[in-house]
Amino acid sequence: MALDTLEQRAAPPPARRRSAYALVLATTALLVVVGLAVAVLVWSSPTLGPSRTALARIQLPVFAGSLVRATAFAPDGTRIPLTERDGQLTPKTKLTPGESVTVDVVVKRPGWLSWALGSTHTERLTVRAPLAQISDPWVTLAAGAPLRVSFGAAPARVRSTAHFSRRSRTLSFGRPAAAAGSLELRAAARRWERLGQVQTVSWFPQSSSPVLVATPGASSQLDPTTPIRLTFSQPVAQAIGTTLPRIEPHVAGSWRETDSHTLVFTPSGIGFPLAGSLQVVLSRSVDASQPQSVSTQPTKTIGYSVAAGTTLRLQQLLAQAGYLPVDWTASAGPVAQTAQAETVAAIDPPAGSFNWRYADTPAPLQALWTAGAPNVITKGAVMTFERQHGLAVDGIAGPKVWHALLAAAIAGKRHTAPYSYVYVHSQVPESLTLWSAGHVVLRSPGNTGIPSRPTQPGTFTVFEHIPVGTMSGTNPDGSKYHDPGIRYISYFNGGDAIHEYPRASYGTPQSLGCVELPLAAAAKVWPYTPVGTLVTIVD
Repeated sequence: MALDTLEQRAAPPPARRRSAYALVLATTALLVVVGLAVAVLVWSSPTLGPSRTALARIQLPVFAGSLVRATAFAPDGTRIPLTERDGQLTPKTKLTPGESVTVDVVVKRPGWLSWALGSTHTERLTVRAPLAQISDPWVTLAAGAPLRVSFGAAPARVRSTAHFSRRSRTLSFGRPAAAAGSLELRAAARRWERLGQVQTVSWFPQSSSPVLVATPGASSQLDPTTPIRLTFSQPVAQAIGTTLPRIEPHVAGSWRETDSHTLVFTPSGIGFPLAGSLQVVLSRSVDASQPQSVSTQPTKTIGYSVAAGTTLRLQQLLAQAGYLPVDWTASAGPVAQTAQAETVAAIDPPAGSFNWRYADTPAPLQALWTAGAPNVITKGAVMTFERQHGLAVDGIAGPKVWHALLAAAIAGKRHTAPYSYVYVHSQVPESLTLWSAGHVVLRSPGNTGIPSRPTQPGTFTVFEHIPVGTMSGTNPDGSKYHDPGIRYISYFNGGDAIHEYPRASYGTPQSLGCVELPLAAAAKVWPYTPVGTLVTIVD
């Protein structure tokens, strides 16, 4: 009886049991609703991700709706048009390998979802256009083995400096003609990409010593701004130690290690000496490959020649600096007064035109001028420039002349002395005419060489200019002469010179090849005939 009473007290009342059941049902319903909501959200959210063949891939689940718009943008904001097929988004214009691209897609949701989640949904993805990279750019070949180059993934397109056959990720170039060397290629990982940057592959023979491939090859001719690339079969530090190579003669520039096996020297300023030569000197001996050689040779030096500037650019520089009787005007404006611009122009002259500086230029002088071709006017101007800049006077535009010319052009320096010219008529009565800066300064009778020692006709350049000196030689009868104190001497052809010499008369052949003048005339002429001045002897 007591037990029954206790059990009746422990049992919950009916109302409380109904409340618990309701709570369970509500919780279950809530979970179902939440699950459905999550499912709807998952099945209605588009997924934008990378693609193995296209730029990006859009996936539209069951409730996602339809694609309204897909656009892509370059880093500078330029729009990249896309095509969509089976969710693959492909550029209509070619991209640069490695280029960063932002892709935006807009999806329109179904009507029954738009009231809750909005009518559209936007996804954004930033991707990089893939790169077609060479797996190993340094290849050691056994004797007679073909050169094979492999990529991390099969490229869509390849362009190379050498012929090749292709199988998936590997290119075969056959057996190289040289024991060591390098080739360049460009590749694109996708059809919708441009070809990528130049990649260099170097091959080396099996050797106990480090092997070097120099690009350009040893003994090649360089442009003044051409970088020199040294690629070793071993890492640089292992091949030559930590001491960088040196350039002889010294050239401004810098070495940089572009990868573990490669050093590149980039000249700065005016660059390598035009019309000169140079050597790259290593700290240790290596086995170096010569172009098209089937063997390598141990060496510590790699030699090069440097291209000369063109005759046309030489004349342009001399004209704009005031050393010629012509002016020069560039068709597209003057060359920038920078080392790089002037150096490039030395090899590839700009278009332009030459015009005579003076209206009254003597016809014999005009006949000597040819633009773009070596001539005595250009030689004389070079000699004048050499003397003005303390260089050896030979009339040849060598490395030092080009260096000084380019430096003068960059600094905007101009020679201010007037252009002068002397021509001598050897027909009796013989005379000398001095022309300068568009005017005849002087006409004077003079004496040229006797028939047995005639003054050679032609145009010559003054190579020595002295106010007073001693003239010695041999007379026609074999006796010697020694005449000190000869004044106002300008040598122009071997021992022939314009100078003063006392005679009873002038205007007939009396000298041993020189052009003799009265003292007053010689004094007048001498300041106008420095080194480089042209002297024409006319029959």
